[in-house]
Amino acid sequence: MTTKPPHGLGRDVANYGDREFSHYLRRSFASSMGYSRAMLEKPIIGIADTASDYNNCHRGVPELKEAVKRGVLAAGALPFAFPTVSLCEPSLTPTSMHYRNLMALDTEAMLSAQPMDAAVLIGGCDKTVPAQLMAAASADVPSALLVTGPMLAQRFEGERLAACTDCRRYWARYRAGDVSAERIGEIEGKLATTSGTCGVMGTASTMACLAAALGFMPLMAASAPAVHADRLRFAEEAGTLAVQLIRHPIRPSQLITPKSVENALRVLLSLGGSTNALIHLTAIAGRAGVTIDLRRLDALSEETPVLVDLKPTGEGYMEDFHAAGGMVALLRELRDLLHLDTIDVYGRTLAEQIDAGPAFVDRTYIRARETPVSPVGGLVALFGSLAPDGAILKRSAATPALFETEARCLVFDGLEDLASRIDDDALEVTPQDILILKNAGPLTPAGMPEAGYLPIPRKLARAGVKDMVRMSDCRMSGTAFGTIVLHIAPEAAAGGPLALVETGDRVRLSVRERRLDLLVEEAELGRRRAAWRPPARPKRGWDRLVHDQVLQAPDGVDLGFLRPEGH
Repeated sequence: MTTKPPHGLGRDVANYGDREFSHYLRRSFASSMGYSRAMLEKPIIGIADTASDYNNCHRGVPELKEAVKRGVLAAGALPFAFPTVSLCEPSLTPTSMHYRNLMALDTEAMLSAQPMDAAVLIGGCDKTVPAQLMAAASADVPSALLVTGPMLAQRFEGERLAACTDCRRYWARYRAGDVSAERIGEIEGKLATTSGTCGVMGTASTMACLAAALGFMPLMAASAPAVHADRLRFAEEAGTLAVQLIRHPIRPSQLITPKSVENALRVLLSLGGSTNALIHLTAIAGRAGVTIDLRRLDALSEETPVLVDLKPTGEGYMEDFHAAGGMVALLRELRDLLHLDTIDVYGRTLAEQIDAGPAFVDRTYIRARETPVSPVGGLVALFGSLAPDGAILKRSAATPALFETEARCLVFDGLEDLASRIDDDALEVTPQDILILKNAGPLTPAGMPEAGYLPIPRKLARAGVKDMVRMSDCRMSGTAFGTIVLHIAPEAAAGGPLALVETGDRVRLSVRERRLDLLVEEAELGRRRAAWRPPARPKRGWDRLVHDQVLQAPDGVDLGFLRPEGH
């Protein structure tokens, strides 16, 4: 006689040496919450609740959670919501990236330790979706993803505004003296006026699209605005889907495959998407034992056009992308470049998902292959003596005239140095110089912040300079723009060549050759290397663990001990 595997409250009980007592104790305490015995015998769907008073992007999570519960109950299971770490970029110091792996660790532990047959993960703000997918990959619990959705753009005095590309655009004008303090204060209240994530193709929106490409949610669920009724319907559907995953389990390990990851890279390139998404996708894939090679990314970038005309690369907003046909329309346009046999959480192939989607497309925002925003992908990888392990440039948001640059560099030795000198009128800088920020990578107390978008020195901004070549070992917001080299690896704090750069050195950037080189004699570099000392090791806590375990950008900035054995 075979016995059914345990489900619901019968799963993964604590062991006191008497398993029946463990079940008895769990049911007894669960009963104190007012559930009937019949309800407690149902399968359980865990719902990761990331609502937080600190997280404006997740303001709609309580309403989404109730819609998920509705779907779970209607499908015959019992929903149990549980809190996890919640990350919001503007609310955290030193940066939300510093805590992405902590959220992933927390979520993985709760998925693995609590009794649930499947899960719904509710996330949205930049680092939450990557953290949840990293956790799902490691726990391998059948999971559906529900994103909070993007905010709507605000109509204001003849233009539309939404965080955060317009935020950066206006702030650059303020620094240049084109916008008054009174005006910038007025704009501040118009940039984010609804719930939801940034309304442009920043990191949050890019990650939602990549998660859909990996198969963790319906394609159109990636872009439905946070305040639309469709968002609540997708929430209800996520609850129903999670119950289906009990009966017909499809695990994250079946979704995150070399083919699906390559599909996601194609989507990233065609979106003109966030540079941060490459780090996050690398970390997610790495949890499943799939490696992303920057040289392969570069090869894909030469074959994959940018088709989506949204800020910061273009002009539209996420609501326009959704109304234009969203991910269905985009993937239909990319169809011959994709692995169409990958599956989603429903068990449908990508080909089936595309065929079942709406046929409409608005070419204003999702271009045809014959008339792309750019004939090549939004990102390129760079290698050379300054970046032996690679660096990234978002060419779709950069100035082509600066793609081939050899110039003197001006070096800032960390964030404090940058803040104290960038606006000094005595700063010796010209528009032709290359600005370099070092000691801001994942090993540093700065936590790899979105500081790669170095401001144009105030005296140059006032003179009308809009862009300069800027380089760093940190990141920039997915909503940012400019000719900016990011994720230089190894970082300065790891003793990479970036640690040796000094003001006055010459650096060469060649997008055509995919090169990034420090033009200093080896003998001089050897002298500097001998004098270099690593930064102090943090004394305790999370900072110490990160310092001891964090990987470099080409490996997704994950913690080494959280990767699968052998990876």
